[in-house]
Amino acid sequence: MPIFVVQEHHATHLHWDFRLEVDGILKSWAIPKSPPLKKGLKRLAILVEDHDITYADFEGEIKEGYGKGKVKIWDAGIYELLEKNSKEIKINIKGKKLKGKYCLIKTNFHDSKRKNDWLIFKI
Repeated sequence: MPIFVVQEHHATHLHWDFRLEVDGILKSWAIPKSPPLKKGLKRLAILVEDHDITYADFEGEIKEGYGKGKVKIWDAGIYELLEKNSKEIKINIKGKKLKGKYCLIKTNFHDSKRKNDWLIFKI
């Protein structure tokens, strides 16, 4: 089963990096507020650049450049892909903190300034 990891990232602004293993890489979203643990909470998730799969274990400090700051693993585990298309991803997460079915939905399909915005929520 593919892995997922959530890294708490104390950069310029505290955020959580939500990463899913897909085809040997980590698809990544930055979540400005902590990932939702309960149904009914929706969080913005901004699609960012893919990361190498080896980055899943990274904890430490990025000393300079983009992303400078402390990184620690907030949660990790495996997930099952339930459904995927260009606008929606449904997964069943098996982590220590995140457990159950989650959905990522792409928003603002026609606004080029917000083209990387998604919502993540528990279903």
